[in-house]
Amino acid sequence: MTDSFFESIYNYPSIKKEDYKAIMAAHTKVEFSKNEIILNEGKVSNEYFLIKKGLFRSFVIDYKGNEITTDFFSPDDILIEVASLFLRIPSKETIQALTDCEVYKIEFNDFQKLYGTIEGFTEWGRTWMSQQLFIVKHRAVNMHTQSASQRYLSLVKEKSQIIKKVPLKYIASYLGITDTSLSRIRKEVLSQTENLP
Repeated sequence: MTDSFFESIYNYPSIKKEDYKAIMAAHTKVEFSKNEIILNEGKVSNEYFLIKKGLFRSFVIDYKGNEITTDFFSPDDILIEVASLFLRIPSKETIQALTDCEVYKIEFNDFQKLYGTIEGFTEWGRTWMSQQLFIVKHRAVNMHTQSASQRYLSLVKEKSQIIKKVPLKYIASYLGITDTSLSRIRKEVLSQTENLP
């Protein structure tokens, strides 16, 4: 466990060097196996994770009984079900490991202690939450204003590991398209890049 990993995730000017020691001490290293379920729908989340290695997805079951991927998480992301953790309500999403993974876990009560005692950590938390609200809103708008091809290219740019290592059916449901449409888009993108000078 290195200081730099925690400092890159909990990156905030007013968090002091000595504060990072307390922050690190509040986390525990955990490993998950490929396809392991981290949080089940209907359960209350009691922790969140900092991803060191591996990929995860969150998904819901729609009214037809289909799995719809709602998000992907990759190294240096915070793996969290925000509503369940902070509102203490049952999760509407399931979270699953897509590869073998190494993470650092922090329990809700330990997070609360840090949040209440380290001023810089409190400020970091507010800033992080604001950024997450922006990201969620941005994605909701893009689902209605961008073509499927544009949404795919955005995912390639933002999370290239997902494109390389995740089953197409998960990516397709995340983009709101069929597997067939995704295969067509991937071929079009590939042919365009091959034709570049």
